[in-house]
Amino acid sequence: MCCFSRPVQSVSATKIFSRDAGNGKQFLVYSMTYRAGEDLAMVLPLPTPPGVKEDAVQFVDLHEYEGFFRDLESGFPQPVAVSRSRSIPANSIPAPAQLAVVSVGSFEASFVPTVKDFARLDPRFRMPEGIWDKLPQYKQASFAVFKLKQSATSVHPMAFVFPRADAQKLFFPTVHIHDGKVHDKAGFDHSLYCQVGHEHSRAQGWIESPELASSFVNVAKSKGIIDGGAHCYKRELHGNLKNQDTYL
Repeated sequence: MCCFSRPVQSVSATKIFSRDAGNGKQFLVYSMTYRAGEDLAMVLPLPTPPGVKEDAVQFVDLHEYEGFFRDLESGFPQPVAVSRSRSIPANSIPAPAQLAVVSVGSFEASFVPTVKDFARLDPRFRMPEGIWDKLPQYKQASFAVFKLKQSATSVHPMAFVFPRADAQKLFFPTVHIHDGKVHDKAGFDHSLYCQVGHEHSRAQGWIESPELASSFVNVAKSKGIIDGGAHCYKRELHGNLKNQDTYL
């Protein structure tokens, strides 16, 4: 799910990478192009286990690797050679302390453990009142919040590691809330990427890169996010589709 604390004029070219980080955690990298008339926040709900602590998420600074997704895409030449790829199977109560803000490259980020903890964020970066009542599937979620600038139209990839409620699934936040409202369908312009190690059958319907990731991604610059010794997989989501998150 990608949602914004204020209306945005446009969002396009969304790219998401996911990989198992071990110990029940997942790497997630997110990038997009956007236009906005004011400073705002992008909020990514995360399917975390109950009772996670405020330091449960580790943000990864990729400001020195702005070409992360460009390199990933280069691993899927067009047209893909069939022989080299496969589609595989209040008053008297003290105010709570504000949430920590982390500087991650060109933006600031915060981790919000529960819905009620949004009250501890800067009011400019909170979601519209009552929005989570319309999305009961996120009442137990945690949230990664990235504070974006009005003047920017794109940002370097946003990356972090988070604990998963279900360590058997990779999560892709693909639900849209761009105007403060929840719509049954939404316009998608997404490229999803992942690595699944030796569990090839998990990526049924995805396209496999012909080569290992080390041949087209700068593994050192990815700061451990990319496994250079494994293939990458890709799936495209375009058009007016059901407004829901994606799991693998």
